Amino acid sequence: MALNDAGRMVGAAWYQLPERFAGLGLDAFVIMPNHIHGIFILGPRQGEPSVGPVSIDKAGFKKVSGTLDGTVGRIVQAFKSITTNKYIDGVRRWGWKPFPGKLWQRNYWEHVIRNDDELTGIREYIHSNPVQWACDSLNATV
Repeated sequence: MALNDAGRMVGAAWYQLPERFAGLGLDAFVIMPNHIHGIFILGPRQGEPSVGPVSIDKAGFKKVSGTLDGTVGRIVQAFKSITTNKYIDGVRRWGWKPFPGKLWQRNYWEHVIRNDDELTGIREYIHSNPVQWACDSLNATV
């Protein structure tokens, strides 16, 4: 994949994530024309994770608002927010193509990698994804 300025911005945001999340490691990663693939390596948590605002319901149960710090969900949420804001800035400053609605889909696919063989297979999938783009179901030109 030959990245444009927006693609390079997305890549830079990815590689800056460990500066924002202590203990986060990054592994294989690729930017595709309309999605990305990447592997996070989560280190051990330091103490209890902080959470968003907490309230107690009538039955005395804690209800947490927001996404727990240090989770895959929080990391993806931050990545999407950072890149969306930078893309909007690129639209304003450099005339990048505006996007209708949302830049990223609401959800994401995640999978816990459980052994070295699985890690090897997923890395190979990620690295070979650009070669497969011509016949990818996510390619709008297919």
